[in-house]
Amino acid sequence: MLRLSAAVLLTLAFWPFAASAQEEPPPSRCVAIAEALPSATFASFTAPKAQTSRLAQAFVDGDVTITYAGHSTYVIETPAGVRIATDFSGVYGAEPLPRVVTMNKAHRTHYSDHVDPGIEYVLRGWNPDGGPARHALVADDVYIRNVPTDIRNGGDLGKDGNSIFIFEVAGLCIGHLGHLHHRLEDAHYGAIGRLDILMVPIDGGMTLSLDRMTEITARLYSSMILPMHRHATPISEFTGRMGDDFAVEFLSGRSLTVSLKTLPDRPTIIILEGV
Repeated sequence: MLRLSAAVLLTLAFWPFAASAQEEPPPSRCVAIAEALPSATFASFTAPKAQTSRLAQAFVDGDVTITYAGHSTYVIETPAGVRIATDFSGVYGAEPLPRVVTMNKAHRTHYSDHVDPGIEYVLRGWNPDGGPARHALVADDVYIRNVPTDIRNGGDLGKDGNSIFIFEVAGLCIGHLGHLHHRLEDAHYGAIGRLDILMVPIDGGMTLSLDRMTEITARLYSSMILPMHRHATPISEFTGRMGDDFAVEFLSGRSLTVSLKTLPDRPTIIILEGV
């Protein structure tokens, strides 16, 4: 399990407060090499002094709840109560209403043009105005950023048409590969950084082949792997390719609770109910 020094823990605990005060993007905890980040959009956040110590501790030690809603939609709930739905189409994860949704435009099942106005932040994995989408959103205790990827359009790949979204919360680095259409290059891996929890599509063809997804999953070597977008692919087709280095665990419910301290010591593929 990852060991962090007291100095690093202190830095991680207080970055949301410093970021909100300075209106500057926080440094990523997940990227090994510091890089210039695009301008962040900061959510409204106030921390009364009497609560600062308790909240700061939660940013490092708090529990994150992850629920499989359906298709490629996982719902992430942070210690501060921020609810996030991934690859949101409106079909899954809409109740209770999330505060933040991410989208990709590969298919209608991964985005929506008709978003409930009660959703505060809609993060599209593509830029409607052209060029790559750039997100650096701080909403209370979570920092959300993206790594643009290309999208298959017929036989061609459209530049920067989708995104991998990364959620940095409670000391955890959580990545959602979205509707990934191509192998990742070293530059992608560098921009992604460390992922403690990986959400990976295993449909076997609509995104990438199982061999390609296995290659990406093995290289990222996350402590926890959450399959999604399975369709008719037998789970064993994916888990078998991952080999003995990865444990496999089937859970009876659709949700799990995890923290930095409770990550499995051995990389583990966890299959939630409904996957």
